[in-house]
Amino acid sequence: MSSFLRGLFGGTPAPDSSSEGAGKPPAKPSGGVTWEAAQPAAPAAVDAETATVRKIVAQLEAMPPDRARLLAGAAYIVTRAANADLTITDEETAVIEKSLVERTGVSEAEAVIVVEIARQQARLFGSTEDFLVTREFKKVASAEQRLGVLRACFVVAAADDEISSPESSVLNEIGAELDIDPADFDAVRAEHREQLSVVRAIREVQAS
Repeated sequence: MSSFLRGLFGGTPAPDSSSEGAGKPPAKPSGGVTWEAAQPAAPAAVDAETATVRKIVAQLEAMPPDRARLLAGAAYIVTRAANADLTITDEETAVIEKSLVERTGVSEAEAVIVVEIARQQARLFGSTEDFLVTREFKKVASAEQRLGVLRACFVVAAADDEISSPESSVLNEIGAELDIDPADFDAVRAEHREQLSVVRAIREVQAS
């Protein structure tokens, strides 16, 4: 789990170019991607915000809106991966919460609220919200942030040491919706090859 936390949103930190907005943003964590919006959100994007993201952002009013929107989207997408098998375990929940605390700079209390709302929304409205939230996140996230979220999705799906076929299918959908380069997707998938249930099934057949 510690390696997951170190590499969740790994990459070269981006400089903080934001000097506007009410209140001082939370201190940025050392290392990893700087969680600032890749571009200002247009009014139309705000109007198109889904109910899920609005609920989560409401819990993070102290943050600049664009940054809160990024975190809300990331939390939901990773929770979506955890819910692929229709079960979100306590271990998966803890992984998501700790990732937000250690890699994005939110407080533990904020992380618990964000993840709990995302988890309940994923359970109740996943089929209608999944694509909308993922598409919205793609609009405001950088390519590096999107790849980091995909990597987090794989790690959460493998929290029980196996990525099932339903989980693998959802990971494929998330990768496509985030417009992840196929080569990058394959590289992340290869990191978890030994945990893919389909690979294990093939090896069991070959060994029999």
